[in-house]
Amino acid sequence: MSPSIHTPSYYDSYPPLLRPNNNPIHDLNQDPNPLPDPNPDPIPVIDFQNIDNDAISEACRNWGVFRLANHGIPDALLNQLHGRAEEAFSLPFDSKHALKSCTAMAYFWGTPALTPTGETVERGPTPPADMKWFEGFNVLLNQLAQQLQVEDPVLDNFRLVLDEYGRHQSRLATTIFKAMAENLNLDQNLYESYLSPSTASMRIYRYLKCPLPVWGLNAHTDSTVLTVLTHDEVGGFQVCKGDDEWIDVKPIPNTLVLILGDLIQAMSDDKYKSVKHRVKANKYKERISVGYFVFSAVDAVIQSSMYKPFTYADFRAGVQQDLKTLGYKKVGLGHFKLPHASP
Repeated sequence: MSPSIHTPSYYDSYPPLLRPNNNPIHDLNQDPNPLPDPNPDPIPVIDFQNIDNDAISEACRNWGVFRLANHGIPDALLNQLHGRAEEAFSLPFDSKHALKSCTAMAYFWGTPALTPTGETVERGPTPPADMKWFEGFNVLLNQLAQQLQVEDPVLDNFRLVLDEYGRHQSRLATTIFKAMAENLNLDQNLYESYLSPSTASMRIYRYLKCPLPVWGLNAHTDSTVLTVLTHDEVGGFQVCKGDDEWIDVKPIPNTLVLILGDLIQAMSDDKYKSVKHRVKANKYKERISVGYFVFSAVDAVIQSSMYKPFTYADFRAGVQQDLKTLGYKKVGLGHFKLPHASP
């Protein structure tokens, strides 16, 4: 079991810059609004055991996100997933930080793209203004079965659960994508290259208690075909409907949230929406979420009437360049937009 969050030693698991003793705050553990909002959200719901292609098409065109019910993942596995994640995040920071160079399960904090390095950033008195209040593990599923470079029973148990959960995610994503492809009349010969589970990864986030009025994760779209999200009972996840209507996505037990990414928007000739989403920081509670990200085969050429032909490798190179130079994805699909398709 992880240590109580009321004990000072618990915060040894936080990155040093993001510990409460470096950012004093009163009553950090006392939430003045402990009860969740009972009102339902308007996010469409798809029953995985009775898939309705028309309902999927409507959700993809109008929302870019939907909730997946009756998905077939055992409750025991989901409970294990969150329990093992809590145990892994509760490890001392130095133990997690040693995984920075591990290819199968790499640790990051402060930014999803590039973990800060250097004495000034890691040991400075206050966080930089653009610091994000989370930490996480980036997991390459096709390498996860291999032995980790660090011997730790907590991390090894976590690895085993992630491996099993990843197989379920592959099943779900493949089935849902097939329904989308049929709706879009995509060539069946493209199915396997347009969605390739061999490219899949997972990111497990712990959004830390944050004393500042900031976003845990800024508004962005995913560079995926599909993203599948599971999160704990702590809210904060929002999606954008239309141009500027932000909607809270409630954490409803035994459901998953499926998010459309940039690649499926290109495949659909912009009929489907790559939805913007963000995460609100919470002053009183931590939030754990697990995202499954699946892409096209690296060399698969995506054909679209709205975009120049491009591969996922091309798309990723543009995104990585933005992340290195700007710290965030700026252009994305815009790199490949055809002149006649520009707004």
